[in-house]
Amino acid sequence: MSLITTHACRCHSGKTYQDCCYPIHQDPKRALTPEQLMRARYCAHELELVDFVVSTYHPSCNAHLERDAIAESIAGDWCLLEVVESQQGSSDSEGFVTFNAYFNEDKRRYSMTEKSRFKKEGGLWYYLDGEMYDFPLPIKKPQLGRNDPCVCGSGKKYKKCCAK
Repeated sequence: MSLITTHACRCHSGKTYQDCCYPIHQDPKRALTPEQLMRARYCAHELELVDFVVSTYHPSCNAHLERDAIAESIAGDWCLLEVVESQQGSSDSEGFVTFNAYFNEDKRRYSMTEKSRFKKEGGLWYYLDGEMYDFPLPIKKPQLGRNDPCVCGSGKKYKKCCAK
């Protein structure tokens, strides 16, 4: 295990990389929700894990044909992720995650806001496509009780996980 696994996860979940995106980077089947996969894909941008990002596109996207363009996007100076909202789609195999992602370029900070669509096939969540917004959206705080399951999908109670 490398030193990086004990540091804060780059998806800004408040967990360590070892307890958050690292297991998903090792085996994408560990992403139990679209939000977990989206966070792992963002984290992969910061860590420049091009192969992970390419492999988690839905097969219909033919991302392997766009690997160079994806690598160029990943090489940007990504610095912050804010999850705005996670929603289930029209079935258990579809989900949406709206997020703000920030990056630095030419000594300025910019944002990218997207509502991403994910599809589950063969036990794996995949990124399918997304709808872009022109400006960052405000973050919606989950209305969870202390004993509700955590929204991150860890299986822990909210009070013992992301509420900290």
